[in-house]
Amino acid sequence: MKTVTFAHQDVVPALGQGTWYMGDDPSRKADEVASLRRGVELGMTLIDTAEMYGSGKSESVVGEAIAPIRDDVFLVSKVLPFNASHEGTLQACEASLSRLGTDRLDLYLLHWPGPHPLEETIAAFEELQQAGKIRHWGVSNFDPNDMTELMSTQGGEQVATNQVLYNLTRRGIEWDLLPQSQEDGLPIMAYSPIEQARLLSKPELKSLASDLDLTPAQLALAWVIRESGIVAIPKAGTVAHVEENARTLEIDLNDETLSELDRLFPPPTRATSLAIL
Repeated sequence: MKTVTFAHQDVVPALGQGTWYMGDDPSRKADEVASLRRGVELGMTLIDTAEMYGSGKSESVVGEAIAPIRDDVFLVSKVLPFNASHEGTLQACEASLSRLGTDRLDLYLLHWPGPHPLEETIAAFEELQQAGKIRHWGVSNFDPNDMTELMSTQGGEQVATNQVLYNLTRRGIEWDLLPQSQEDGLPIMAYSPIEQARLLSKPELKSLASDLDLTPAQLALAWVIRESGIVAIPKAGTVAHVEENARTLEIDLNDETLSELDRLFPPPTRATSLAIL
């Protein structure tokens, strides 16, 4: 199984589980809980959520799913930037822990840069670590300039990851952010790795996947995690979908396939603004 090593030698699967939009439709809750549990059984033990998702409903679904298997899960959540003052971060974390039904997060992220000084947020993260409420902290949607500012802030060098939008149609980070992160030994978490399913309808991707006896989702996910140091976190709302995704961990794309994907979905030729969904 492909894995990624976080700070303090925590090893996680290169394919985790996202939960954006989970909890929005109560009629789908049972399927969502079942899919998350099945994903963990198949080795996709990293589960990513956020207080923003469904205004906490996603965290509640995750909490129900992981209740009997908490120790098997690497649990990630996020604080909204306008909550990320020192006191606001502490309060937001407590609220997330309550919805998740757990006493700790394995990784707590600042969802995107916001109005509060990074010094305040980092100080709160450190306080939460000392209290055993979180094990590691990181950021999300930080561009190269944001990362430079973070690294120059006291305590900023302890950042564990940067979670950003990355998929075949969103390759801008390959120009600057990804090489910088690799040089720093900082893992990247790729959200929306199949572009919220929009990639799956691309005729060129469907054709190539068919030639390789893969589904479009498997091909797109295998491409995202083709290099070390990248964790993809696709959402799967059904057991069948999560089982399809999990098979990606067994796929190695050869140079010919990677070259063809570069032709179909060209890499960046210049610096661009960080893409965000």
